[in-house]
Amino acid sequence: MSIVMTGGGTGGHLTIIHSVKMELKKETLIYIGSTKGQDKQWFEGDESFEKTYFLETRGVVNQGFIGKIKSLFKIFTSAWEMRKILKEHHASVVFSVGGFSSAPTAIAAKISGVPLVIHEQNATIGSLNKLLKPVADVFISSYIEQSPIKAYPIKQVFFDNARIRSEVKTILFLGGSQGAKAINVLALALAPILKQRGIHIIHQAGERNIDEVKKLYHALEIEADVFGFTTTLENSMQKADFAIARSGASTLWELSATALPTLYIPYPYAASDHQYHNAQFLVEQNLAWLMREEEIDHNKVLALFDEDLTKVSQGLINIVENDGSKKIATLLQSFG
Repeated sequence: MSIVMTGGGTGGHLTIIHSVKMELKKETLIYIGSTKGQDKQWFEGDESFEKTYFLETRGVVNQGFIGKIKSLFKIFTSAWEMRKILKEHHASVVFSVGGFSSAPTAIAAKISGVPLVIHEQNATIGSLNKLLKPVADVFISSYIEQSPIKAYPIKQVFFDNARIRSEVKTILFLGGSQGAKAINVLALALAPILKQRGIHIIHQAGERNIDEVKKLYHALEIEADVFGFTTTLENSMQKADFAIARSGASTLWELSATALPTLYIPYPYAASDHQYHNAQFLVEQNLAWLMREEEIDHNKVLALFDEDLTKVSQGLINIVENDGSKKIATLLQSFG
């Protein structure tokens, strides 16, 4: 059977595609994304896909009136082209993870009568997914009770690395491959105190900030593991006893699967404030902590190390379902 996978723009969307495709060994896979965002960085030349397409599409959100018109026009003209692609590859089903990259193919699927399966990563539904939810054949979300699959699709290694934490010996500052200024500033402010306490620092500072952050740690005479983009983030999570991170969906569920107690500092400009609501989902179950950037208080952050980390860590193990990628792959195969 032929499965068309679409969506992206950000690593959170693309992580879903990557995790699910790893469970689809015998099917013919096609990827359709955008030239904008990180799509090409992730999947151009990926031999898992028989063919990859990158469209000249762009987002509609956060643009002026003229920009929105231009984006919508490009999406619908691309959707017409994607009808031909779906027919050419005899698509059995389209799997969309949302984001502007997915719009033309998801719309083409409905026009062409090809089954559409949508995965929503965030606690607040994205604009495109909200629009297409009523017409999707299957709509999947880890935050919606009636979702046919609640398990979030992440790599098995995060579950394999899970362990119960009881005290903080190593801390992980996680700002994503692009970095997060607020988390970088917090890490460097806390670094002297962490050194006094014998706490080792692992810090994802972002590709653009690596050299500057390394120099600042050097000036403080502190040894820290500083990096930007990595394909082995699971190793850093496994080593850590506590994390301070943004709350994009994939990051949140990977940290949870690893049973790593985390303080979330959401990106304040995320669409529909979805990072805040992602973290709030765990906070309401007493399984995480949450601070807005303007609420960051160094003493309150340090006080979290004295919380019952064992209880939080165990609670995360109990709440996170395994095999999300495999369950979604099996669902997609059922359309063959």
